[in-house]
Amino acid sequence: MKVVFGTFLLVVCWASLRAQTPTYVADIRPILTQHCAPCHHPGGIGPFSLLTYEDVAKRGKFVAKVTQRRYMPPFPADRQFQHYSNERGLSEREISTIQAWVQGGMIRGVGGEQGIGSRKQNTGESQVPDALKPELVLRMKPYAIKGDGREDFRYFHVPMNLKHDIWVEGIEFVPGNRKLLHHSRLMVDSTGTMAGIDGISEDDPSLRNFQQTPLADEFLYGWVPGNDRVTFPAGAAKLIRAGSDLILNVHYSPSAKADQDQSEVRFYFAKKPAERIVQTLTLTENNITNQPFKLPANTTPTFFMNYGPLPDTIQLLSVLPHMHRLGRSVRAFAITPDGDALNLIKIDDWDYNWQLTYFFQKPLILPKGSTIIAEAHYNNSDQNPLNPNHPAKTIGYGWNSTDEMMNLVFYYIK
Repeated sequence: MKVVFGTFLLVVCWASLRAQTPTYVADIRPILTQHCAPCHHPGGIGPFSLLTYEDVAKRGKFVAKVTQRRYMPPFPADRQFQHYSNERGLSEREISTIQAWVQGGMIRGVGGEQGIGSRKQNTGESQVPDALKPELVLRMKPYAIKGDGREDFRYFHVPMNLKHDIWVEGIEFVPGNRKLLHHSRLMVDSTGTMAGIDGISEDDPSLRNFQQTPLADEFLYGWVPGNDRVTFPAGAAKLIRAGSDLILNVHYSPSAKADQDQSEVRFYFAKKPAERIVQTLTLTENNITNQPFKLPANTTPTFFMNYGPLPDTIQLLSVLPHMHRLGRSVRAFAITPDGDALNLIKIDDWDYNWQLTYFFQKPLILPKGSTIIAEAHYNNSDQNPLNPNHPAKTIGYGWNSTDEMMNLVFYYIK
């Protein structure tokens, strides 16, 4: 009788402990659906999918490690300096839940009914949150990348065939070749005269003829590693006129073997004409006050940027900082005519692979006469493991991956 009772207690205790151990279906899937699936899905910016139990279980220890270290999900900006509407990151409880799940044997659990966090009925597979369908998808012609080991800068003309004006509240660029695509800038031509630019190299002399044509939008959107779909706040949108076409400026990194790219652009339309037209303000190396923009070998220089006073009052929607691999940190703020400081962005540990468009929780009003100030730190030394030049050498501004840049791109409305 004692043996039977003791066995019964062991079974009860084991069942109780099992019930307390997190399961994928009940505990892990909701966390990953909210924080990880937006990037880690087929075709997403993440290097692998995390939509199914099998996807997650085979990388469980890795997921536990990178989330515990807060390396994932990535959000480099300092949230004590400024808050953003697209912030991402796990709470201590969520991190602990993932740890307990992995340590408990990565139990799948029961269920998987269709609903939030599931893609197929009774499968327990996750769904990409906010899986909106674009109203317009445009694909460039396939481009053959030469395997000559050289940087490759190309312009592509993509017909839009617009019969009427469109109001765009969301823009997404999907690289066809994530391995070699370094960056892409989307522009809008409304003249209908730019078809001949398709496939032209940056060093082609005939390019200058096309560059004399004023563009309707010189910066519709910029894709860099880590940047995903941008969605403007309600009531604000980019306006693209009927008859306009896209111009893509694409940079491919050097490749030792031939490859191919066919990237696409996705547009998400506003349900009605927007109250405010979204415009773009880009601060470049020309706005640096301590010129020249040169990084001598084995130095750690700091550069300062000043833009203003603003001729009109504007409302900032977002900020996108951009540097290359020598960047170490960046900070930007605005000073109003009354002397008030408005924090914009602060990144203490620059990561070239995670460059995001940071949308403010609500538009930041910069009164007429305000000034935008920024500072960026670089490390062009042999001790920098990310330095593309070994030994280090003096470099300056350039689009090559071995050059450097200092940009701040703002979306704003008036």
